Amino acid sequence: MLEFYKGKRILITGHTGFKGSWLSVMLQMAGAEVIGYALQPPEGENLFQLSKAGQGMVSIEGDIRDLESLKSVFEQYRPSLALHMAAQPLVRKSYEDPVGTYATNVMGTVNVLECIRAMPGVESVLNVTTDKVYENKEWEWGYREEDVLDGYDPYSNSKSCSELVTHSYQKSFFKSSGIPISTARAGNVIGGGDFAKDRIIPDCIRAVLAGQEIILRNPFSIRPFQHVLEPLWAYLMILEAQAADPKKQGCYNVGPNEQDCITVGELTDLFCRYWGKGASWMDICDPGPHEASFLKLDCARIKRRIGWAPKWDIHKAVEKTVEWAKVYQDGGDVRACMEQQIEEFIKR
Repeated sequence: MLEFYKGKRILITGHTGFKGSWLSVMLQMAGAEVIGYALQPPEGENLFQLSKAGQGMVSIEGDIRDLESLKSVFEQYRPSLALHMAAQPLVRKSYEDPVGTYATNVMGTVNVLECIRAMPGVESVLNVTTDKVYENKEWEWGYREEDVLDGYDPYSNSKSCSELVTHSYQKSFFKSSGIPISTARAGNVIGGGDFAKDRIIPDCIRAVLAGQEIILRNPFSIRPFQHVLEPLWAYLMILEAQAADPKKQGCYNVGPNEQDCITVGELTDLFCRYWGKGASWMDICDPGPHEASFLKLDCARIKRRIGWAPKWDIHKAVEKTVEWAKVYQDGGDVRACMEQQIEEFIKR
């Protein structure tokens, strides 16, 4: 499938983040001409630098809240594809900085879509949001794309707003111009190279590398965990499918099969099993600010319309995450590990 991207010029916002780094490497392997626009990578160890992703692309430092800066990049490089991933992605941080979260996640989306509206030649667009956009009623079945959008916390709510902005631009501007645009609502991702705070797998890795017991705040919360390559593969499939057939544009859930929606405690048990060396965890029961305790996605639409389906179950996802972490621990070639995992994933 990646043949579609060979020689294509694709602009990615947020390319210096965890998912953006993996996507940049994947697209470089496909022979795409990748243009990235994002803030500097976070201080300290980060996947963008460890993977040397910036060496195979045009990497531009910029803020999506700066419309004029973003416009100049679109005008200079004139991409044929655009994938918007730049965001403030953390629930707890959104409670600390709601204004910055809304400015980035809402007006950042407006700015990206304004640039596309003014730029001829863009043939396919995707805005990445989150599974947390729904009004979460803690029910037992998966949310469908037609369910009510109303995220609770500032992060989730700002992503709900980003969805609405996208829908408005599609109806007001892109429908008449013939530019297909979709949104993708992905579940919780895990994988090698995530160093973010307040995420379960990075917390697990930091603890075991320090020789400490893993501490969990909410071990009974259920999340749609999946390997980072799963949604990235879905994003690329959506961009290609709607470029060929604009009727396939829309909003799509991207999550694991139902049996892989597990609790945080079960995920940590898997991590400890694959890590070995006596890794263990303890529950401190510190829920902190409100976060949903139960969340599943119904992914029937993307399976039917686009032909996407998960490749790796939760066991394989954790195994591959630990594999990367041990290469990192040993000072090995993490870029080679990523490329090997991408090749294995694609061939699955």
